[in-house]
Amino acid sequence: MHPPSRPAHGAVPLLVTGLVCAALSAVLLSLVVVRWPPLISADATVAEALHRDAVGEPGLVHLNRVLTDWVWDPWTMRALTAVAVIALWWRGARLLAVWVAVTSAVTTLVQQGLKAFVGRERPRWPDPVDSANYAAFPSGHVMTAAVTCGLLLWLLRLHGAQAPLWWGSLALAAVSVTGVALTRLYLGVHWLSDVLGGALLGGAVCALSLAAYAHRTGGAPSARRRPCRPVAGRR
Repeated sequence: MHPPSRPAHGAVPLLVTGLVCAALSAVLLSLVVVRWPPLISADATVAEALHRDAVGEPGLVHLNRVLTDWVWDPWTMRALTAVAVIALWWRGARLLAVWVAVTSAVTTLVQQGLKAFVGRERPRWPDPVDSANYAAFPSGHVMTAAVTCGLLLWLLRLHGAQAPLWWGSLALAAVSVTGVALTRLYLGVHWLSDVLGGALLGGAVCALSLAAYAHRTGGAPSARRRPCRPVAGRR
């Protein structure tokens, strides 16, 4: 089975995906705001179990801190996005470059705005293994990774990535989003619902942005066409 050389030109599948993710994230957000007891209990159970393990595993803690602070840090994700934007601009795909850059910026604005609105406290421990500032919901690490991976996968499909590159990138994206969620939980700086919210919101922002792009352009890269040169000997 081979991936398509171009994304679906219709925006409907992306729009449906984005709306589903947005609806699920809205439900989760509501449950977090009203502190729904079953959700709060599940968050606490997962956090306490992981923290007990982390306290006794300094080696794993160090590995998770390297992964979360360097490999999957939001600034690392933004740097990857910036490289893609520069490459697109250089190739003449100016609209697509701007679209990707704006999507990344909107992700940060949505994430920070929701953190300020919800104002959820992070887990607090008498013996913390790591620390983080600002509000907990949603996880900025997870949301940024989800949007970045979604955008980069879209660009690969848009430019006809071959099967080995496509499937390898898809696996790497899945590992990255899942991995960064696990690191935030293991280090005790987020609740389970924080990372789920980050993933859903990231999926919503990315899918809705790509749906809008597909609707506007039909899924084409929108690269600037070079003028045709006359062939020698013809008029």
